[in-house]
This record gives sequence, C-alpha cells and structure tokens, in this order.
Amino acid sequence: MATETNVKDKAPNQEEDWRRLPTSDAIDHEPTGTWQHAAFHVATTIATPAAYAPLPFAVASLGWPLGVTSLVAGTLATWYSSLLIASLWRWDGKKHTTYRHLARSIYGPLGYWSIAFFQQVASLGNNIAVQIAAGSSLKAIYKYYQPDGSLTLQHFIMFFGAFELFLSQFPDIHSLRWVNALCTLSTIGFAGTTIGVTIYNGKKMNRELISHSLQGTSSTRVFKAFNALGAIAFSFGDAMLPEIQNTVKNPTKKNMYKGVSAAYTIIVLSYWQLAFSGFWAFGSDVQPYIVASLTTPMWTIIMANLFAVIQISGCFQIYCRPTYAYLEGRTPYRKTNIFYRLVYTTIYIGLITLVASAMPFFVDFVGICGAIGFTPLDFVFPVLAHIKVGKMAAKFGKFRHAVLLLNIIIAVWFSIVAVLGCVGAVRFIVEDVKTYKLFHDM
Repeated sequence: MATETNVKDKAPNQEEDWRRLPTSDAIDHEPTGTWQHAAFHVATTIATPAAYAPLPFAVASLGWPLGVTSLVAGTLATWYSSLLIASLWRWDGKKHTTYRHLARSIYGPLGYWSIAFFQQVASLGNNIAVQIAAGSSLKAIYKYYQPDGSLTLQHFIMFFGAFELFLSQFPDIHSLRWVNALCTLSTIGFAGTTIGVTIYNGKKMNRELISHSLQGTSSTRVFKAFNALGAIAFSFGDAMLPEIQNTVKNPTKKNMYKGVSAAYTIIVLSYWQLAFSGFWAFGSDVQPYIVASLTTPMWTIIMANLFAVIQISGCFQIYCRPTYAYLEGRTPYRKTNIFYRLVYTTIYIGLITLVASAMPFFVDFVGICGAIGFTPLDFVFPVLAHIKVGKMAAKFGKFRHAVLLLNIIIAVWFSIVAVLGCVGAVRFIVEDVKTYKLFHDM
C-alpha cells in the first residue's frame, strides 16, 4: 500500500520527531519512558504472583509432558507475539497509542470493538482474580499474627480495594513508573522466595508419598486440563502493550523490543522454575495458589505473601487504565477533574471488590479470564495483524513463508485453547457456585 511504502522509503531514523506525525489518539506530552521503564511496566503486567502462582497447579492438571510443553510453548509464543505488536507501532505512518486504535487501523470498526471487548474482559477478569489473590495473601499474614482473629477474606479484599482506589488517582501509567519498579523487584522477590521455600518444603516431605499422576475421573481430568490451558494463557496476559509503548521515548520500537525482552527474561527465570519445582514438591495435591501449599519456615511464607501484595497492587493499576481512559474520553471533564475521577474510579473498584468478595474462586477466574480475554489479545490478534499489514515480506525476506505458517499455527492452536479453556473454567465456576455460598470465607 502507498502509505506503507512511503514509510519504508524514509531515512533509517523514522522516529526523530513524534510531534510531526498524525496520531490515532491524542497525547498531551512527549513520551519520556526508557526501555527500563517499559520492562517495569511489562513485567508488572505479566509476571504477577496471581499469574504464576497457579502454574504448578496447571502443570499438575496436565501432567509432566503436556504441562511442560504447554508452558514452554506459551512463553515462546507470547514473547514472539509481543515483539510483533511492538513492530506495528506506526505501521501506517500514524501512532496507535492504544490496543483498540491499533486494531481499528488494521481491521476498521470491527477490530476496534472486538479488541475493546476482549480487553475489557481481560481487565475485569484479571483485576477480580488478583484482588482475590491479594486478599488471600493479606489474610495469611493476618492469621500468622492473629490465629484466632475474626477478620475474613472479604475484609482484606475490601482493604486492598481501598488502597487501589488511592492509586487510581494517579493520572496515567507513566506516573506509576516507580510504583511498577518496586513491583518488578517484588516479582523477583516473590519468585525467589517461593521457589526456594517450595524446594525446601519438597525436600522435607516423604517423597514416596508424593504422587504426580493425574487425579479424578476421566471427565474431571479433561475439564481440569481445559481449565489449566486457560490458566497458562492467563499467566502470560498482557493486553496493554500499545498503551505501554505510548509512554516510551524515541527510538520507540527499539526501546520497546529491549523492554519486552528484559521483562521476558524475568518471566522465564521465575515462571518455569516455580511451575516445575511446585509440581515436583507437592505433586497432584498442589494448591491452586502455590503459597497455600507451603508450611515452613513461616517467616518466609509471610515474606512471599507480602511480596505478592506489593506486586499485585501495581498489576491491578495497569489493567484499570483502559477502562479509565475510555471513561475519560467520553466526557468533557477529562483527567483534570479530580472529583469526576474519584467518582468513576470508586464505582469501578467498588464493582470489582463486590464480585471478588462474593465469588472468591481464584483459579476459576484465572481460567476464564485467560481463555476469553488474554488468548485473543496475546496469541491470536498479534499474528493475524502481522499478516494483515504485510510485515513479513518486508522483514523476513525468503523466510516469509515459514513465518506465515508459524503465524497461522499459533492463531489456530490458541483459538482452540481459548474455547477449551472457557469450557473448563465455566464448568468449575458452576460447580463452585453449587458448593459454596456467596461471600464464602475461602
């Protein structure tokens, strides 16, 4: 197409002056974020304890061969697709500052509203799941110091919601960069602490009593496997890449490539070790939230829970932002009106807190959120968009047919994963609703 050809014919430094370029969304300041800031944001968005704490349970639900294969494939596929999304920055000469506007530039209004739907499902589902996880961690810390205390999980979910309401008054993602830097350090702290304590607990246990075989009836195994695929998809969820890239200074794409790769280095070092050591240590009896399986030493478990709460607080904020941006874009008040911001953030967080308190079924929300929200955004759309804009022929030359085949395989396989994960998650939500009353203290 003519527009794309003109962009390719420019000098090598195509990002020298962002202010001269047309944009698909208004911005009011020049981006100043570095690749390190991008890495903080991406790592905070993806590598949250709520994302990788269920991985040992997911591997246990699939068994060693399929569990390992699924986790490694998910890592490589999302790393690759994240780089593809970063490469689409200004693909037609315009900056697309949100995922929705990027989709509209490629697929028109249908693309815009499709991505808006999936992004909203991912955002809401993620924040419900991470709020349950944060409440569980806070409750665990409380019970350590007050074994006979009367506070329930619902109290701690509300406490966490109140803190998130405070953080929601920060105007944008970039204003949270130092919060997310702390969250990234907490990600490393949580992973290191949990992996170490998991191995310690595993060595203390009688290994002859640990079973790694699949448990339950044939139908239960099938649905658990479906749900596990959704949980793995959830663990790599990052529906905010264009929004994060919009905070990065020139050269934008180069900085984003470095930031994504740095974040995935952290992810590989934490995800794989925790998933495999957790399943090895506790076998088929591992809990959906790995910290719940740990028993000793107690002070390290408290430390892991504290790291989890700190990290989750930043992750929650990243996933609030598309909803906040949409609400701000539909009113003349914009983000400068402090009272209006307080009203809509209070309503949003109040609804999230209500659902999390009423149905604290952590792993079920993880599965359905991964299947319906993150799989289309992080696995399917990036490869289809890459095909659509014709990037392969220009970038990969004689390898374009192999890349095309790879993109088609990723799109087809993970579309199947989305359907299967949704089926498994819905089935377990229905079962849990039958078993537990609303506002159950899990």
